Amino acid sequence: MSNVKLKVKNNDSLSEIVFNHMQEGIIVLDQQLNIISLNPWAQKVTDFTEEEILGKPFSMLFHHLAEYETVTSKVCSEGKWKGEVTKIRKNKDVYPEWMNIRKVSQADGTTNNYVVVFRDITKQKHSQKEIRLAAKVLENTSEGVLITDEKGTILSVNPAFEVVTGYTKEEVLGLNPSLLQSGIHDQTFYNEMWTQIKKHGSWKGEIWNKRKNGEIFPEWLTISSIKDDEGKVTNHVAVFSDITDRKHAEDQLRKLAHFDALTGVANRYSLNKRLNSLIETAAKYNQQLAILFLDLDRFKQINDTLGHSYGDLLLKKVSERLKNLIKNKDMIARLGGDEFVIVLPNIKHPREAVHIAENIIHSLTQSFLLENQEVYISTSIGISLYPLDGLSMESLIRNADKAMYQAKSSGRNQYELYHSDMHQDETKQLKMENYLRKAVEKDEFFLVYHPQVDSETREIIGVEALLRWKQEEMGIVSPADFIPLAEETGLIIPISEWVLKKACEDIQNLHLLGFSKIRMSVNISAYHFNQDSFVKSIYHTIHHTNVNPHLLELELTESMIMPKATESINKLVKLKQLGLKLSVDDFGTGYSSLSYLNRFPIDTLKIDQSFIKKLGVYEEDISIVQAIITMAHRLHLKVVAEGVETKKQFDFLKEENCDIIQGYYITKPLELHDLIYLLENWDQELLK
Repeated sequence: MSNVKLKVKNNDSLSEIVFNHMQEGIIVLDQQLNIISLNPWAQKVTDFTEEEILGKPFSMLFHHLAEYETVTSKVCSEGKWKGEVTKIRKNKDVYPEWMNIRKVSQADGTTNNYVVVFRDITKQKHSQKEIRLAAKVLENTSEGVLITDEKGTILSVNPAFEVVTGYTKEEVLGLNPSLLQSGIHDQTFYNEMWTQIKKHGSWKGEIWNKRKNGEIFPEWLTISSIKDDEGKVTNHVAVFSDITDRKHAEDQLRKLAHFDALTGVANRYSLNKRLNSLIETAAKYNQQLAILFLDLDRFKQINDTLGHSYGDLLLKKVSERLKNLIKNKDMIARLGGDEFVIVLPNIKHPREAVHIAENIIHSLTQSFLLENQEVYISTSIGISLYPLDGLSMESLIRNADKAMYQAKSSGRNQYELYHSDMHQDETKQLKMENYLRKAVEKDEFFLVYHPQVDSETREIIGVEALLRWKQEEMGIVSPADFIPLAEETGLIIPISEWVLKKACEDIQNLHLLGFSKIRMSVNISAYHFNQDSFVKSIYHTIHHTNVNPHLLELELTESMIMPKATESINKLVKLKQLGLKLSVDDFGTGYSSLSYLNRFPIDTLKIDQSFIKKLGVYEEDISIVQAIITMAHRLHLKVVAEGVETKKQFDFLKEENCDIIQGYYITKPLELHDLIYLLENWDQELLK
């Protein structure tokens, strides 16, 4: 202390320096408790200057007069008081204060003055409140929380930690979190994790840990470093959630996504994805590739005679025989029903495809034993070759399909190679294309609307717009005929824009007629969705028709949005920002990834009608429908079942908590005037 020099002005005492520079407020009162002096810090806290407050009663600084009287009474009787009070600043701002007031007496014992020392404790109060709030949040959050010191010793855990791990708080305090390690991850994994934490201050990811009972479970874990004011790590906080249910759901969806539920072979989505890749490889290396399209002969007869359970068993046995006839590099997929597709990549000569087709025909003519019933079938096979019969997946499968029908019409139980004579319908298609180009201009398209009913209230809550074409010469043309042609020629873009505009105009009319809560669903073509201008086009249509976007739902298929997930998410987010509802149509027939469903901003899943038609017939379809409804609800999505045709189907879906029902059981698709009549006369009791 001898080296420390305190410079003091000649006229300033040490006590005056302390008074003026002290970081606490000081107020001096006279015997009547009027303010006679205050230091700069007191002026800063109260917001009063000396000129404004000197000579004023001390009571003016108290928010509650009763509190002032209690304090001064205590001081007068005991000579001192300290504690928390509520004060008020000049600007009427109320704040908490810690105050210490003492009586200053002369030598003869008479009171001379009162000295008040105080500090604003607003920040401390807020900190205490935040601490209590944080403690309450930790206590009630469903995520496990673990706090360690800088060395990794466990200091605290919350109740959710105890629930998830099975360890009590008392069992883990003072231990290291390594007691939870499952043994699945090697030391390299943990080294990389801690390197990330040291470098960036946090790490998050999926990890497998072990409960107290030895059970291994997956969790999503976030570890963060807590540092003091000097930047030194003082603690680590780990927050985790058990994702076992999500993993199970993902496994279920992955199986649904890639494999046929009945036979275990690849489904349509897997076929499309793999075949596109194989075609790219074939093009790159100048290879040949063969498509075999199989349809079982007499399968319907066996199904109708012996029942669907025997038919299912037959399909399983057929798929097993087919697997044994192809190589590992080859692919087999079931498209649905009794149709199978086999892909033979990198063949050297078409005779390889012919040889496989002959082996399949021979194998399937051998009898099948279905439980105690011996049955016989045959198969018709169509073969198309890349690049001879097509350059795209669609054209190759379509041409193999045509060849298969030629094989059937030629007597069945044989194969047929696709050839140019099968282009017999191309003249008709060319004619239809010419008509299609003029259909919008001639106002030949019209929309019908299929009502959607809330399964609980039985009220009509929405409609799906369906496109129809009435051509002067050809009459009503099936969408199954003209939609693929429109997509192939690119005409689907102007047609889709017409559909959306017309649907918006009609729903606007319904709203003006008093049906203000009816929602409009519009199917979106993949070709339209993939246009760069798609979102802009939707915006202009909404703006032009002045429709409420919250009552407009766009239906997209899984095969449309899944292959280019990142691009799809960007578009879907922009559509959501416009206020639109989004639905995934034909759910269950394509790639259904739970992780992507979480990322896609969708509102509704539509169960494909192929599953609905078989309810009560195939146990597998019942299980698939139940699984889709359960998983959708866990993801907070609505579920629509389309293709409902019977009361039995309706009752089953209602029992399974399916939200919305659509199908011929309610009504067929209606033109606008018929829809209005239905809405005006709808009776929910009809569905009971």
